[in-house]
Amino acid sequence: MENNKIAVGLDIGTTKIVAMIGRKNEYGKIEVLGIGKAKSLGVKRGVVNNITQTIQSIQQAVDEAQSVSGQKIENVVVGIAGQHIRSLHHSDYITREKSDEVIDEHDIENLVGQVHKLVMLPGEEIIHVLPQEYKVDSQPEIKEPIGMYGGRLEANFHVVVGQVSSIRNIGRCVKSAGLNLSDITLEPLASASAVLSQEEKEAGVALIDIGGGTTDLAIFKDGIIRHTAVIPFGGNVITEDIKEGCSIIEKQAELLKIKFGSAWPGENKETEIVSIPGLRGREPKEITLKNLSKIIHARVQEIIEHVYLEIKNYGHETQKGKLIAGIVLTGGGSQLQHLRQLVEYITGMDARIGYPNEHLAGDSDSVLSSPSYATAVGLLMEGLKKEIEVEEEVVESQPEVVIPVNEVSEEETLKEKELEKDYKAKEKSKSIFEKFTEKFKEFLDNAE
Repeated sequence: MENNKIAVGLDIGTTKIVAMIGRKNEYGKIEVLGIGKAKSLGVKRGVVNNITQTIQSIQQAVDEAQSVSGQKIENVVVGIAGQHIRSLHHSDYITREKSDEVIDEHDIENLVGQVHKLVMLPGEEIIHVLPQEYKVDSQPEIKEPIGMYGGRLEANFHVVVGQVSSIRNIGRCVKSAGLNLSDITLEPLASASAVLSQEEKEAGVALIDIGGGTTDLAIFKDGIIRHTAVIPFGGNVITEDIKEGCSIIEKQAELLKIKFGSAWPGENKETEIVSIPGLRGREPKEITLKNLSKIIHARVQEIIEHVYLEIKNYGHETQKGKLIAGIVLTGGGSQLQHLRQLVEYITGMDARIGYPNEHLAGDSDSVLSSPSYATAVGLLMEGLKKEIEVEEEVVESQPEVVIPVNEVSEEETLKEKELEKDYKAKEKSKSIFEKFTEKFKEFLDNAE
């Protein structure tokens, strides 16, 4: 594989903004060429609340990634999350006029297009329409209806919805930072492609991505995304609680959480004390680790219970919806000591921490395989996948060599027709998401 195809993932989080630039090596693994990090100042709970500060943070992260890698960054794949994201389930059907012909891409596009016309709440827009399974003339549980005969085509959809203004603001920040938005992806989906295996997605798994401002959930079963949710709490609320509970400043609270924090109060003895320097001329403060872990435990428990409620709403307790692979925890917040044990205790499900190292080249910096970079790695993977698809399309659309008519055999003519048919079919099957991205770019250009 050629090594010249590079892509950039831009993770605009509440705590940090990460720009990750990379390419695939000859073994198909991701080689990270450079990474830039900046403190995220204009984002709260996944939503931009200060355009100028967000633009500055994006530029800072991108400049750092450019100077480390020596590559110029133009196009980026951006993740979208935030408390405004919600998902719903919807069933729809179309009645086909020509039921004596087989179902093709066009029928599926008609059906998906019908879902896109759903009336949303004011100011909301459909981000993803993800088909689950199809039904053809009351024959249920069909994964791929193309090529089948049938008069009525029906499907269950997982529809992800977000606020138009929030999506537009992210696009605005990226463009104002001098970058092109090549794709936009739901962050839980990006994290999922970085840390979940195909076997887990088949068996049934819940991915919990604990970020600074939000906790994202994505549930997979039979290899298909079944449920997504964004819970408006993350690691920052834990820091806030420590700050209030111990009467210290935020910087100290964050350090306490990272160095001594534990989600399990039983671990610490009353005698374990940490001393914190007082503010200018004041006495140092003494805090028992037992108290610290009690504060953390209370908030973490609340976050996990919120997530578990979503897992139950999806139908984990039913025989058909059982998540055999349990829970995978990722994101910066998943590094909290004893979090995995607490999650297993509350939910009764198996849990593991998800590291994005499986897709990274063997000689990658160990820092990159931290769960806090899972979304950035996932976005980079999306970008590389897109680059390869674009390259294939360019190869396919190369001008044909004209051969004199008398030299072409009947067999070759048939082959050519077949190839043309294939190419048209491929063109038709441009993913729904690519079409959304195109529409979204138009929408941004018009908004200027």
